Amino acid sequence: MKDASFAEFLLIRIDRSADQPMNRQIYLIIRDAILARLLPVGFRMPSTRELAKGLGMSRNTVTYGYDQLMAEGYLESRTGAGTYVADTVPDQFSQRQFPKAAAPDGPELSARGAKLIAQAGASDLQWGAFMPGVPDVTQFPHRVWSRLQNKHWRRSRAELLTYGGAGGHAPLREAIAEHLRIARSVNCRAEQVIITTGTHQSLDVVVKLLGEVGDSAWIEDPCYWGTRSVLESTSIKPVAIPVDDEGLALQRADLRRPPRFICVTPSHQYPLGMVMSLSRRRLLLEYAATQKAWIIEDDYDSEFRYGSRPLASLQGMDRHDRVLYMGTFSKTLFPGLRVGFIVVPESLAAAVSTAVSELYRGSQGFLQAVLADFMNEGHFASHVRRMSILYAERLQALRSAIEGHFGDSMAAIGDEAGLHLVLRLPPGSNDVAISRAARAAGIIARPLSGYYAGPDTARSGLLLGYACVPVEQIRSAFDTLAAIIREHCGMPFIGSCSIPVPPAYGTLPLRSASPRSRAPS
Repeated sequence: MKDASFAEFLLIRIDRSADQPMNRQIYLIIRDAILARLLPVGFRMPSTRELAKGLGMSRNTVTYGYDQLMAEGYLESRTGAGTYVADTVPDQFSQRQFPKAAAPDGPELSARGAKLIAQAGASDLQWGAFMPGVPDVTQFPHRVWSRLQNKHWRRSRAELLTYGGAGGHAPLREAIAEHLRIARSVNCRAEQVIITTGTHQSLDVVVKLLGEVGDSAWIEDPCYWGTRSVLESTSIKPVAIPVDDEGLALQRADLRRPPRFICVTPSHQYPLGMVMSLSRRRLLLEYAATQKAWIIEDDYDSEFRYGSRPLASLQGMDRHDRVLYMGTFSKTLFPGLRVGFIVVPESLAAAVSTAVSELYRGSQGFLQAVLADFMNEGHFASHVRRMSILYAERLQALRSAIEGHFGDSMAAIGDEAGLHLVLRLPPGSNDVAISRAARAAGIIARPLSGYYAGPDTARSGLLLGYACVPVEQIRSAFDTLAAIIREHCGMPFIGSCSIPVPPAYGTLPLRSASPRSRAPS
């Protein structure tokens, strides 16, 4: 702490209107700061002359405080070196002045906050075998990105370095709109594209803007943990609807209780990977239009497909303006970019733009400008094509490793698109225990059961991401994981298993037509 800073430290604590003399106040403030360890042992005090100057007081006033502190053993004078906080504090004051407060039982969180923390799904590890949902950031074209960044630094504009305008950087909105029209059949203009920091923020802003406390939202079961967390943090009640091989599997009982929001991943269901059928899409769109519900379409990692042709986006089929379309660059480029977007009906564009500015303040204008150039110059499309080929190779390597260890005794599903597959485990397997054991061995294998609303509907499996694992490392990493799986599932020999084989997801029976109760997630 410099002399000027120490003077400010005292000035904000001195009460000039108090009856207590200034010299006494200076003494007490410094003494209490030493006892509270705000001034550590060995701290060099400013000279009385400099401190008096900084405080705008006479030197005698400051000298009195120093003399009293030295007399009581709080300060010590070193000849030719100055005045310092003493190594020892008088015993009669050190404990009496600042008794330790009783340790609280825990943080004083609200019920909503406690639930959010208890159900947290984010991992402290975000890289390595087999982390799902993470691209290979080492393959990102850094030189191209650096060149574009340098161009904008050389021509730096104030509007890119301050708070961004409503909706985001206009050229980026134009580039995203054009990309979506071509690649995903999204029907939109640039004004309907609102830039956010990702799907969490996109979901957060629309449910706050369009929902009331206590409204309900249908979510897929299983689903991305972040969807449930955002909804509950905004006091929207998630209602879990199971999925089958055609997507969201609604029953008559569900239809009699219309929600405010319907959250779906129709192009590549997360985490199971199926595509919502055309008939289900039409049914959902008509139902939302009739009930005035909002469909929130998360087009999760739809850019990466391996041999299958995607259906058009749900938004592109919408004729009643009931679909809000979310996307992100976290999977195609790199998660640390923190740039996403939401496409809204024209009637909502101004309101959502204003809400984003009011709640989060527009930002990252510089990065948005770089990303706009990256897309407009063709680098984005080129990168996605190149990574699709690379990820397809890694997917095949993982498929081969699974088949080599387990043959057809375990089904790998959801591998036609995206950045991960799901390895179905034998019935009764504890995927949480397997995940923990894998983590101890340096392998990330997230348990499928954790994505379900509750234990009654949960199924056992492992999410295995392959995008950020080089081909030459996939076999050895899966060897380690396979040994753990065999140990926990009672499989003594590689490739053999006495436990009944679980069916592929596409062959699972559809839900019974009779309604059943579901615990809220």
